[in-house]
Amino acid sequence: MNSHTFHPSVLREYDVRGIVDETLSVKDAYALGQAYGTTIARNGGSKVCVGYDGRLSSPDLSSALMDGIISTGIDVKCIGLGGTPMLYYSVFALDTDGGVMVTGSHNPPNYNGFKMMVGKKPCFGEAIQKLGALTKASDYETGRGAVENVDVFDEYIDRLIRDVNMKGFKVAWDPANGSSGPAVAAMVKRLPGEHIVINAEVDGTFPNHHADPTVEANLQQLKDVVLSEGCDVGLSFDGDGDRIGAVDSRGNVVWGDQMLAIMSGDLLKEVPGAPIIADVKASQVLFDRIAELGGKPVMWKTGHSLIKDKMVELSAPLAGEMSGHIFYKHKFYGHDDALYAGIRFLNAISSQGGNLDALMDDLPKAINTPELRFDCEETRKFEVVKEVRSQLEAAGANMSTVDGVRVLTDDGWWLLRASNTQAVLVARCEASTDEGLARLKKELVQALAAVGVDAPDSF
Repeated sequence: MNSHTFHPSVLREYDVRGIVDETLSVKDAYALGQAYGTTIARNGGSKVCVGYDGRLSSPDLSSALMDGIISTGIDVKCIGLGGTPMLYYSVFALDTDGGVMVTGSHNPPNYNGFKMMVGKKPCFGEAIQKLGALTKASDYETGRGAVENVDVFDEYIDRLIRDVNMKGFKVAWDPANGSSGPAVAAMVKRLPGEHIVINAEVDGTFPNHHADPTVEANLQQLKDVVLSEGCDVGLSFDGDGDRIGAVDSRGNVVWGDQMLAIMSGDLLKEVPGAPIIADVKASQVLFDRIAELGGKPVMWKTGHSLIKDKMVELSAPLAGEMSGHIFYKHKFYGHDDALYAGIRFLNAISSQGGNLDALMDDLPKAINTPELRFDCEETRKFEVVKEVRSQLEAAGANMSTVDGVRVLTDDGWWLLRASNTQAVLVARCEASTDEGLARLKKELVQALAAVGVDAPDSF
């Protein structure tokens, strides 16, 4: 057997992802299938699910992946085109030993990749690096598996609507021409109220706007529909349906941590005192609100796989990230399904008066920067954060070091962390006043300068 080496940029912290025909090819997909199938076999497994998104390259990549998997003696249940959450659901519903989703997530159309589960848990970090080691060593199991096409679409929609408990809202939905479009269109037919769905057609060129709901410009079309049609709320999804964005009836963005604050108000009525997890980029408003509601706020590392693991450790019923990944273990499976999160968000609005605008107005106002990302060499980014942390410790700063450094001051907080997936540093600041925000930004710039890093002009 031939040794296979992946491009150094594609084996990432949470998934495998690259630029099609530049850093990622069908040969990579086949080799990954061999390594993944081998891992499943050596774990005592015999069958896995595979699904793919609507990108133009996804059918070929998924075909090569499945060929690689069955060459190791593992059987494949192919669920076909759909969102990543439908693949996650299928692993539970069909009780398989893992699953792989072929998806480029929220990246541009020329990207693609693979999100994986081993057993019922995410495959990430060291486990992904081990797949690379298997391909390099050509250390594969061999056998004769088979591919079976399995349609789980209707069952998946049934499962999504099982927990509906909402009033009849007027809602605009934007799947952004991603692979969750058909599921959104089918789901809303079974919800109370009036629903307008735009961009439901799966189109791997993403002709209307980029499929990333965390960038406000990508929500403009949704805002226009909400305002012109007099909707109560608008919901948007990324390219593979595992991240959610929202706007209220005034066209204001409801960010991921604000959604989580509203969801917490509903959940903590049913599960008093429960731990609720959010990543280090989330607003202090969220952590304070969870505590006010009697819950246990838990700040944790950014990254959907890391959050899922922490949920299992703490038996947390709900978690979320600023990036729009929302995880429900309460009544669900603990993975990030943006369609299910949309239903639970509408439930939460219903149970707390039925008016999203009023719930938003009730949240304390904070002034914050967007997520500021700036280039830093891969070999240097973690060292920069370590050096900044050492200086702050020497100065006796009040900070959390769960993921990078999050420094608390009388003005608010600032964050500096290294991205796990790109050669960038990530920063964010939040204060209660404009003057306070300016002071926090200055502190951050000075902390970077002290270790020889120039902050970008956007600071």
